[in-house]
Amino acid sequence: MAPISSNMVVGIDDDQRFALMKFRRSVRDVMKPEHDDHFLLRWLRARRWDPDAAEKMLRDSMAWREKWELDSGLQQWQPPKVLETYFPSGSSGYDREGSPVIVVPFVGLDVWGLLHSVSRTDVIRMVLRTLEEHLANGRKQAETRGPNALKMTVLFDMEGFNMRQYAWRPAAEMVVTLLQIYEANYPEILKICYIVNAPKVFSLAFSIIKKFMHEYTISKIKIYSSDQKKWRPEVFKTIDKDQLPQHYGGTMVDENGDPKCGLIVKQGGKVPKTFYSRKLSTDDNKEYTRVTIKTGDKHSVDLLVADEDSVLRWELGVDSHDIKFLIKRRDAEGAESVVLEPKKVPEGTVETGVMNVTGPATYSVIFDNSSAFLRNKKVFYNIIVANPARDLTISDVPEDEAGASNTHYVGHGRDTVT
Repeated sequence: MAPISSNMVVGIDDDQRFALMKFRRSVRDVMKPEHDDHFLLRWLRARRWDPDAAEKMLRDSMAWREKWELDSGLQQWQPPKVLETYFPSGSSGYDREGSPVIVVPFVGLDVWGLLHSVSRTDVIRMVLRTLEEHLANGRKQAETRGPNALKMTVLFDMEGFNMRQYAWRPAAEMVVTLLQIYEANYPEILKICYIVNAPKVFSLAFSIIKKFMHEYTISKIKIYSSDQKKWRPEVFKTIDKDQLPQHYGGTMVDENGDPKCGLIVKQGGKVPKTFYSRKLSTDDNKEYTRVTIKTGDKHSVDLLVADEDSVLRWELGVDSHDIKFLIKRRDAEGAESVVLEPKKVPEGTVETGVMNVTGPATYSVIFDNSSAFLRNKKVFYNIIVANPARDLTISDVPEDEAGASNTHYVGHGRDTVT
């Protein structure tokens, strides 16, 4: 596709057009034929029209692409059979502007099984290869349908969502890694994302993962419950029925007559243990996480709790002076309560504790430095949620029960400025 000149770009003012011209000149050495002005605008918008910041973002991404061989070796990479078979995703067609329609039957993603069969790098590489294929499809569509076809329309089916899988540390870390990769390297490629059949507990998971999303990405996400009367009319404002599987209210079936179009949209499913080749221990990691909390700020460690009978355990301290911490609980309805009142931890001590916790809920361990206006505080912590009834490593569990032993959950910290 030939580059599109800046005078073909509409909807930007003179200052933005000047920023685009400056940005184009500064990155001309890394530009490729498909990198038109619409491509450049994605990076500028992601960096609030700062040409220098956009240039750094783009160059960092180019270096990242080279490291992952996205424009060379990835095209020849042959995914392991387990990923070819059990990675759920597919494109059912195009929306009304020509953009690829991506369907992800999320319940078919067996994170536990995949990460016990292949490395996390292989899973990430599979996600990247799939994403790159959809983007290439969009670029081809744009040749005849225009630049609106460059973005993607996505339908995430959350029916049967199991929060326990994503409270498991390796799964949670992989999700965060993928979000960080996406936000750093694929700015503004999402036209709209319909998350349908979302149970109430999904709101707990989403409240955490959206901390790693750009505001643009969040603005494009529409979340619906299982009430088809609410989400189907919204979906069909963007996608014609002949471009969506019958299972979602469309008219498509595959060659086998499958209303889910399994030949086109891979459904994934539970990975057979015959594919398992890796052991991921769920032993506690005693290495502390360290973070500096600025004066007047707070730092929150959010933990998903999926089970009723679980415990929250913590070890924490501060390098100098003192720090207050408290613990809050937020249920699936969004109701919050303080379950541990603020407690001061002095310098030179390690505060340890155990608390019974119940799910589904999010527990937040909050370090509070809001009353200190002169000193930053360096805190360290090791915080986990465990289920004592199943608190075993995978090697201690009979093979037919290993899939249920995902007992240790960890939280991801986030700063809260007050």
